[in-house]
Amino acid sequence: MDESKHTLQRVSVPEVDGILGLPLKVLDDGFVRVVDYLGTDESIVQAARVSYGAGTKHTQEDRGLIRYLMRHRHTTPFEMCEIKLHVRAPMDAWRQWIRHRTANINEYSTRYSVAIDASQRTDPAEWRQQATSNRQGSEGFLDVETGRQLSQREFELQESARTVYQERLKAGVAREQARKDLPLSTYTEAYWKTDLHNLLHFLKLRMDDAAQFEIRSYAQTIGHEIVSKWCPITWEAFLDYSVHSMFFSRLELEILAAVGAGKTAQAVSAAERFGWLKYENGSLKHNRERAEFEEKVRGLNLPVPW
Repeated sequence: MDESKHTLQRVSVPEVDGILGLPLKVLDDGFVRVVDYLGTDESIVQAARVSYGAGTKHTQEDRGLIRYLMRHRHTTPFEMCEIKLHVRAPMDAWRQWIRHRTANINEYSTRYSVAIDASQRTDPAEWRQQATSNRQGSEGFLDVETGRQLSQREFELQESARTVYQERLKAGVAREQARKDLPLSTYTEAYWKTDLHNLLHFLKLRMDDAAQFEIRSYAQTIGHEIVSKWCPITWEAFLDYSVHSMFFSRLELEILAAVGAGKTAQAVSAAERFGWLKYENGSLKHNRERAEFEEKVRGLNLPVPW
């Protein structure tokens, strides 16, 4: 059969077409919106089967194939889908965003244009405390009264920085130099185009509870309000096999097998052999790998064997 005679039509998703170009609000003054997209769940199936023509397989079989691909980490077919987003985010969140070097990016230039006159503001009840167990994370919140003082100082700092920036521009200072003291809370905008495989990797990391709240807010919006509509079967499989799944190392499986067999002493012996159970001044020393395993065990409603 001559495949060149087939008429190819651009696939579309009505649910995504309905939000095309619509800014989805994130944080106090940020947004993310779909500029364009290529492919759907059907495109993934087509790429996996290396065939043309619609209607040759039942939807249930398509779902099974996508779930198989996701479950066994066959990632190439997911690269057949691409999406271009227009995002507006604080510069500190954007710095984390562009660490994902798997996209085509074009950012608003403050060398060429005047910086966006907006900065992320923090509500008095939203000042987070430094986490004690994670040097790069936060946990809990400061009291609201302290938060009010911090929010007021934040406002004053941002206003002062903006005033100095405007004074420099009026004095004729080059934009590329005038911008140097703008705070990281200043909003920036960019076009961000990526394929579905790399987008899911981004969402896996940035939707996680350990991710910073600000970028997590963007990831959740992209995932729940865009990807879930764009490729719903893939989104379901992603949640099942990536977001809401657990990974166990060889060491962890050995301990779990001993726990499941009721051999607690054997589980403890294995943990000692792995260096997980070391004591200092009579107390069990912190071990990050052991702590992560203990969290998984509790999530399965199993007893921690030591």
